[in-house]
Amino acid sequence: MTETVRPEIDVAGNLRQLIAALECERQALAGLDPDGLNDATRKKEHLCISLAANGEYNLDAESLSLARTAQHLNEVNRRARNLLAANVAQRLTALGTARGYSVTGQIASA
Repeated sequence: MTETVRPEIDVAGNLRQLIAALECERQALAGLDPDGLNDATRKKEHLCISLAANGEYNLDAESLSLARTAQHLNEVNRRARNLLAANVAQRLTALGTARGYSVTGQIASA
């Protein structure tokens, strides 16, 4: 029986690219740039698929540090996205309430 050989990937290099994509995502969020956000999301997805395709790793100290940095940046970006979404929801609610309607289409009580 032959053993399947997986090509070696540069885990640290992919993690560095993932960190760069996360930084681009943060800039796109800050600038409300939908195209930049789309590009960063595609890059992140591609890199995550590439990393996951080779299974689990015994990370060296450098790669472990890079993975933790990527995890932290992803969490920061997630919080920023949530704040933006909450802000939009609040503005939509305020807009609907000011006109006598809620966002759900029901008449708001005065």
